[in-house]
Amino acid sequence: MGQILQFPGRKRLPGRAENLSNLLHALSCQRHRQEDVYWLKENAELLNVLECTRLVPHAAGGDVSDRQGSQTRDLAEISPVALAPLRAFYQATDRHLCFFRQYYRFILSMAMDLEDLGLVDPAPAGEAGRAEILADWVVQQDLPGHELSDLQRAEARRLLARRGIAADFPGLDARLHQFMDNTAQFAVPNRKAAYELTHIVFYLSDYGRRDPAVSRAAIQSLTHVGLLAYLDQDADLLSEICIALRYCQLHPPQTWEDWLFRQHHSFAMVDAEEATAPGLHHDGYHMFLVSSWYQELSTGSGFDRRIPAAALRFRRPDAGGILHQLSEATFRAGAQGGDWQAMRAQVAAGLSDSGYEILCAAEGSSASFDSFFVDFARHGTVGPLLARMETA
Repeated sequence: MGQILQFPGRKRLPGRAENLSNLLHALSCQRHRQEDVYWLKENAELLNVLECTRLVPHAAGGDVSDRQGSQTRDLAEISPVALAPLRAFYQATDRHLCFFRQYYRFILSMAMDLEDLGLVDPAPAGEAGRAEILADWVVQQDLPGHELSDLQRAEARRLLARRGIAADFPGLDARLHQFMDNTAQFAVPNRKAAYELTHIVFYLSDYGRRDPAVSRAAIQSLTHVGLLAYLDQDADLLSEICIALRYCQLHPPQTWEDWLFRQHHSFAMVDAEEATAPGLHHDGYHMFLVSSWYQELSTGSGFDRRIPAAALRFRRPDAGGILHQLSEATFRAGAQGGDWQAMRAQVAAGLSDSGYEILCAAEGSSASFDSFFVDFARHGTVGPLLARMETA
């Protein structure tokens, strides 16, 4: 009788449904209390990523129907235990919206995404769904009319349009495009303005479903912010920039994409009980989410990495950006700091080998690096203006 060979057991790799189940459970049960705005923010962002990536073909090939069918299967296999808190929240959104109306955009977004992803039972035929009823109430209360920010108005308009409700904000699009077209301001490190830029593209494009009709100047603004993010080795912001570029039907620089791919696979997901776990409000969850979003959009592999079943904390990869050093050197150069070719040797001399590699990669990633640096340098002073004031 032949000998029966026994092979070492292979560790089973979790599927996407299991990964998503673990991630959803961690966010809905193990990071923040449901009454905390961070619970709303994190869960709304994840559901939004799942909803907006299901209809957009990725660079690896495949059409929309293939992509949607694959994700539908993944979503159908998500653990009911992981979905239970979100389904309970959905059933209570009428009370949540009434009481937490200052967070109406989070609540509306979650209700719409849960419906559109098929994660909650649909309304009976011929009846309005819960999200549509909530949207009508938001309009009746004129909650979008209380927004002071054009960015928030644009988000509210997009949400209401998902349920067929038109919100009219005169001049909104013109102001958004004017903001995006001010290219010089986006060569200056300003995280708030940078994220506003990416989100304007998200809303105008309906997360990749239509052409946002942005100008060449706006594309240059995105490129400027991308260069800043790469120089700073900021995977969070650079992921959003690359997403926005794809929503503008443009391919991001390969240098940026390759670096983001390496960063995505360098995240560590650890249990909150581990001694080395980062603090809840200082971990890299948002960076992990937008990194996963971009990988899902570009390669279809955003949630293929093993996500353990735990009270997750996200440890971001080490970053060794050179943006601060570049800023210091440019500031010290004073009025002569606007010429990159004249400045390059001085900047390079103060960098480590790894820092110099980042600088060279940034230069090579964009043909407009020299013009970016002109705006980044802000050379000169306000002295002539002061002199005119003093002699007036």
